[in-house]
Amino acid sequence: MSFPLGASFSKGRTRFAVRAPRAEGMCVCLFEHGRERHVPMHRDGDIWLADLPQDLTGAHYGYRASGDWAPEKGLWFDHAKLLVDPYAVELDRRFTQHPSLAEHGADTGGLVPRAIVPGKLPAVRKRKPGFTPGGLVYELSVRGFTMRHPDVPPHLRGTVAALAHPAVLAHLKALHVGAVELMPVVAWIDERHLPPLGLTNAWGYNPVAPTALDPGLCPGGVAELRETVAALHKAGIDVILDIVLNHTGESDLEGGVICLRGLDDAAYAHEPDGALINDTGCGNTLDFANPAVRQLALDTMRHFVRHCGVDGFRFDLAPVMARGPGFAPHAPIFAEIAADPLLADRILIAEPWDIGPGGYQLGHFPANWLEWNDRYRDDVRRFWRGDVGIGLLATRIAGSSDIFGEGHSRTVNFLAAHDGFTLADTVAYEHRHNQANGEDNRDGHHENYSWNHGVEGPCSDPAIIAERMADLRAMLDTLMASTGTIMLTAGDEFGRTQHGNNNAYCQDNEIGWLDWEGRNRELEAHAFALAEWRAARVDWFRHFPVIGEWCHPDGHAMAVSDWERPGTKGFTFTSADPARPYTITLDRHAHKVSMAEIGGEPVNGGNHLRR
Repeated sequence: MSFPLGASFSKGRTRFAVRAPRAEGMCVCLFEHGRERHVPMHRDGDIWLADLPQDLTGAHYGYRASGDWAPEKGLWFDHAKLLVDPYAVELDRRFTQHPSLAEHGADTGGLVPRAIVPGKLPAVRKRKPGFTPGGLVYELSVRGFTMRHPDVPPHLRGTVAALAHPAVLAHLKALHVGAVELMPVVAWIDERHLPPLGLTNAWGYNPVAPTALDPGLCPGGVAELRETVAALHKAGIDVILDIVLNHTGESDLEGGVICLRGLDDAAYAHEPDGALINDTGCGNTLDFANPAVRQLALDTMRHFVRHCGVDGFRFDLAPVMARGPGFAPHAPIFAEIAADPLLADRILIAEPWDIGPGGYQLGHFPANWLEWNDRYRDDVRRFWRGDVGIGLLATRIAGSSDIFGEGHSRTVNFLAAHDGFTLADTVAYEHRHNQANGEDNRDGHHENYSWNHGVEGPCSDPAIIAERMADLRAMLDTLMASTGTIMLTAGDEFGRTQHGNNNAYCQDNEIGWLDWEGRNRELEAHAFALAEWRAARVDWFRHFPVIGEWCHPDGHAMAVSDWERPGTKGFTFTSADPARPYTITLDRHAHKVSMAEIGGEPVNGGNHLRR
């Protein structure tokens, strides 16, 4: 194919190209002066084309497809449906969920966002990512992170541009963030059950077209994202986009006809009987055995690298990308990314699970990929809750070689993420409290390995407050002492709470927004000190020292029985690797994990809590 998909301008002509192999007719719809003009398209194989002898940069457009309506056969052609270009990069409005999106014959021209014909997008000079594995990734929701920030001007709050504000950059630099990981900034649609509840999707994990920036989060479009990435780069911070290539917001058979479904339903994976495969829990799954789907995914990544300068991607429910239908460690997408000159050197992070058969694939992604390690999160919580002994925790601190093998560890260690309890809520709630989500508290993780110190939720007892604080410091200490890349979710460094809600995806309000004024500055200062020490020695944490000594707290070498005994209170590890001259000391009873360069002072010396 010698022409790009989507809308493009070249040599005095604007070309529209869209893939719709089973459509009987197609037109591009141009919206001018409040009117919709239809321009017929002609077919070239599986691609439909329209050439107009003018520069339509900035024009608003969509598609309408004609053909059979037979959903049971994967045919969803309905000329009444305005369809978003899968290759759109900017939209004129946000998506709105409405029953008409799924009603045959109901016109959606006034409801569905129109794509905007892009001008010639400047290419960003390619730079190698500065992030070093072993560094700190900082996961954040653009809106939740900035909506209550007192120093960010109100007109910037909730937008990508807010991340370039000096006050935001100062916080990221004080925490020595190596890369920010932005939760989805691509336009999404609410799940069908949310509008009747008066709720909206606040996280964005329900996209429609993979490259179209959300007009609410990024009102300045591609330029706003590009300029913000440049500002972060200037501050020494890389940018990773959390992208959703596993499903779309068109959902299950009851979902809308908005984009791919109305153009080429073969983009979705189907059972032999034609039923949609649901390996995502969202009703539909994109089919990465289909070369057109892989092309769309690769073109999406290329766009964000070439035109916005992003340094990498975190892939939501990443096993879907390697399904055909089963997971394959050598799936075509991995080789295609590795061979691509724009993508081969990017930071690539897998969320290594989905809900399909064989969906838990931790440790099975390519050697140059990092992987979210939920075993680390769970085992650290279980240790400090008192459920497991020190042997398991030592394995996690040492880079989880039981999962990833020896050498440079590919683990992304984290204590909490956007879903599940926040770090502070982990030590304040034994049970989820998701009543505000409107599902009778049935949604969200049931087992969080959390504990509340005898009181559920907020507490005024100084002793309990001190114990909770000690646990938070101990877990942050553990994270900062661990081999591998580490991740903090925004606000966990200063004790953010969601009031026990462990699935706040639909809380676009103070439950999900960071409380900057009320943050725990003592905990924040502790996190800053830990992060500064580690950042100065980040190369030490790429892999665990090959040689070193593990000692019992009384000084003798650790024996097998010490590792296995539940009552063993701690250990000291002393590296004998001259390139990594440090010690780690863990004292379970004092709730302390301290690090020190050999011959130096501990970064966080002093007992946190005596029992």
